[in-house]
Amino acid sequence: MSEISTGIEAQDKSSDTPVTLGEATKFWLKLGLISFGGPAGQIAIMRQELVERRRWISERRFLHALNYCMLLPGPEAQQLATYIGWLMHKKIGGFIAGGLFVLPGALLMMALAWAYVTFGNSSFMQSILWGIKPAVVAIVAFAVYRIASKSLNHLWWWVIAVAAFIAVAVLKIAFPWVVLAAAIAGWIVGKMHPDWVAGGHGSAKTDEHAKAMIDDDTPTPAHARFSMPRSLALVLCFVAVAALVYVVLPNQALKNMAQFFTQAALVTFGGAYAVLPYVTQESVETYRWLTTAQMMDGLALGETTPGPLILILTFVGYLGGVKEAVAGSALASGLLAATVVTFYTFLPSFMMIFAGAPFIESTRQSLKLQAPLTGITAAVVGVIASLAVFFAQHTFWPKGLGGYFDWMEAVIAVAALIALVKFKRGVIETIAVCAVIGLVAKFVGV
Repeated sequence: MSEISTGIEAQDKSSDTPVTLGEATKFWLKLGLISFGGPAGQIAIMRQELVERRRWISERRFLHALNYCMLLPGPEAQQLATYIGWLMHKKIGGFIAGGLFVLPGALLMMALAWAYVTFGNSSFMQSILWGIKPAVVAIVAFAVYRIASKSLNHLWWWVIAVAAFIAVAVLKIAFPWVVLAAAIAGWIVGKMHPDWVAGGHGSAKTDEHAKAMIDDDTPTPAHARFSMPRSLALVLCFVAVAALVYVVLPNQALKNMAQFFTQAALVTFGGAYAVLPYVTQESVETYRWLTTAQMMDGLALGETTPGPLILILTFVGYLGGVKEAVAGSALASGLLAATVVTFYTFLPSFMMIFAGAPFIESTRQSLKLQAPLTGITAAVVGVIASLAVFFAQHTFWPKGLGGYFDWMEAVIAVAALIALVKFKRGVIETIAVCAVIGLVAKFVGV
């Protein structure tokens, strides 16, 4: 991304001038408002602004933090913002950076969920969603293509990807076990054939920019120095907060959501696409908070909002709250459940950064976790491919595999995939065009 129109103006500030918490807060808020494009686009924006333009952090320190966030379950872009905010301004900076990265998108997702519940059955909305659903299939397939082309650099990683696909799609093995097996396989390969392991998320070349505020040789600040007792105390504090909120939740439906989405947050290796099969299976088949079609609609809406794509879980929480009637009205039920789900989805991310990042800072010169990460990434390709197949079945055969084949939906999906892969069109642009196609198709009676 050589040119990114982010709406964030560059600063001509000397790198040795301290950045105040107020200045940083303004930046994180603006980032939260324009962080479209999924984790790759969000990380690219952060790199351009923080590494190249503002010089708040050097390339190597940025990539070091990114490598750790990529190993964690949860949204890596939000965790990266939290990490850098914490490194600059302690825990308050981390809370502000990570919180503002999520808040605008979460509020917008709640508003969209309300509109969906209120107007979703109208012919106008149904026509739009009819056009969007094949775009979702194309977007997920594009995610498979993009990750595979960048990460599967050896036949062994393709074997892990195919095995993960079969494990999830055919054998119905739970996602956490697939991730664990892939990490172990990656570790073994790294020991036996280190040359097969992908070379990380990019090599940090000699920095030709001006000196950064947090540069390669900048000493670790006092608040970021590792202490095992302090890290354990932080973990206990976060667990205590989660338990306290859980205890005061007014009914069992909300407690079920708190339990499930905490669990989901701890196994979301590889980003939102990787965990969606797991969330879809449990939310649709076990808890019946929503249908598969509604999950796809939520994914489409999530693609149009800023912030992490995992905010689709806010949508799931809203619909689940309405379904379970957890409060006095549909609106109150949706908002309460969506808030609970969002809280438990992102709380573990803050805990893992505040408790784990000091250790990562202490091992900047010796971090060797690339092999397990490469194994997990390979498995993620297979898991996302299973999600693409799952969504395609429900889109192209709306009455089941024994029913009719919706050829128009298939044509739209293929066209959307070509637009994404060959013509490099954006996700939001592709969804918007498909929505218009849906309106036109229904108007002419296709």
